[in-house]
Amino acid sequence: MKLNDKFLIHNDGDTKFVVSTGNTDFNGIARGNETAGFIIDCLRSDTTEDEIVAKMRENWDVSDELARRDVRKIVGQLREIGAIDG
Repeated sequence: MKLNDKFLIHNDGDTKFVVSTGNTDFNGIARGNETAGFIIDCLRSDTTEDEIVAKMRENWDVSDELARRDVRKIVGQLREIGAIDG
C-alpha cells in the first residue's frame, strides 16, 4: 500500500496535514498527530502494515498490539478518503 499521489503532505510542527489536490472525491484536509505523521511518512513508498509496525517499534517503546492498532486506525481513515493505493 502507498499514499495516493493525488494527495499532498504538509508538516506544521508536530501536526501532519494530508491535502487533496482537487482531483479526488475528497475535498478537504486531514490532520494528524506525530504518530499519524510517522505512519503517513512510511506510506510515501510502497509498504505493508507489518513493515510500518516494525518501524514504529524501532522508533518508540510500544507493543506490537498498540502499534498495529494505530496503523490500522490511521490507514483505515486514509482509505476512507481515498488517500491509499493498494
